Amino acid sequence: MKFVFFCILSTLLGTFAHNPNHIAGPTPPYLVYLKSDYLPCTGVLIHPLWVITAAHCNLPNLRVILGITNPTDATERNVQVVGYEKMVHHPYFSVSSIVYDLMLIKLTRPIKTSNYVKMAKLPQHIVPVNTMCSVSTWAYNLCDLSKDPDSLQTVNISVISKADCQSGYKAYDIKENMICVGIVAGRRLPCKEVSAAPAVCNDVLYGILTYADGCVLRADVGIYASIFHYMPWIQDTIKNN
Repeated sequence: MKFVFFCILSTLLGTFAHNPNHIAGPTPPYLVYLKSDYLPCTGVLIHPLWVITAAHCNLPNLRVILGITNPTDATERNVQVVGYEKMVHHPYFSVSSIVYDLMLIKLTRPIKTSNYVKMAKLPQHIVPVNTMCSVSTWAYNLCDLSKDPDSLQTVNISVISKADCQSGYKAYDIKENMICVGIVAGRRLPCKEVSAAPAVCNDVLYGILTYADGCVLRADVGIYASIFHYMPWIQDTIKNN
């Protein structure tokens, strides 16, 4: 009975926390589902042979899945599944820190682009504060965590200033190579989302989620690795591998 009540309460909280800018629809074509024997992560296709995600993702026996909306639906069309050749963590990444939290994954074969699978554009400048971004990832059903996440969601939220972000995350040092996206910092609503959600602003990939004390799909502020600041490492890694 307590569990049933918890599920009902969670549903009600989700309803009250609903963001009017929430979008449920087809998968953004750059979005990648990184399925593993541990927990999945979200990735972004940035090159026919390369996907970017967060370095904190632990991905044993990785399967890279593109063009998928519902990972629990084995009959879904327009899906591409590919293996990986190597994972390249940022050389300064540490599991005890939220800095340098990026990883590049080289695929075993080039991806065929289509209406359902396309590469994200990479930034040429820093994203300005107040820029509207789309953050996408998959969510779990809180009442059945035994299943894969089955709800792809996108929320439209904006970049906030480092000062506003720092006020919500006093325990963390918000550095220049980070951006913060969302509305409310640390609301801590009950949820379970697939880690490493990307922030795409004006069709350009500007961030990969590093940390959030709450639910990014409900507009809670997340701390993201700023892709612009890592462009030399991204370009060198792809060129030399």
